[in-house]
Amino acid sequence: MSQIAIDKTKNSKGERFLSFSLGTEEYAIPLLTVKEVIAMPEITPLPHTPSHFLGIMNLRGQVISIVDLRIKLAIKPSNSVETAVIICDLGTLNLGVVVDSVNSVLSPKDNELSGKPAIQSTKNMDYVTGVYRKDKKLILFLDVATSLDVKDYQILEQNKKVA
Repeated sequence: MSQIAIDKTKNSKGERFLSFSLGTEEYAIPLLTVKEVIAMPEITPLPHTPSHFLGIMNLRGQVISIVDLRIKLAIKPSNSVETAVIICDLGTLNLGVVVDSVNSVLSPKDNELSGKPAIQSTKNMDYVTGVYRKDKKLILFLDVATSLDVKDYQILEQNKKVA
């Protein structure tokens, strides 16, 4: 399994984010929630779980649940050799999220950031926390923990007990 080393030091410009692609769009999460980035591992599927739960993996003796963010957020995947898993620290849980590719570490300036967009939707969009205007494109900031619902957390807690 190849790994990407991640420098978690804060620079003088403030918070940093890890950007990644889901389908044709770019997203980012706070770098401080990222433990590591790994290549697609061997995943053991779990029966009777939602389709976005791919299963569990063994990461140096620790059982980690794997969620496909593309399926969870209804985004068409672009499966490629760059597909990766970002291991996120959600406080009491570690979670692996599948993304199409990991792009870069961002250090946005305050004048490049916008608040959460006002979106009328039948789905809860609280997991979108802001927008970063980088050149001519927009990058959505995500809160992975908020994108999960109660059933997701119940499954994560059950999987944690497997360890």
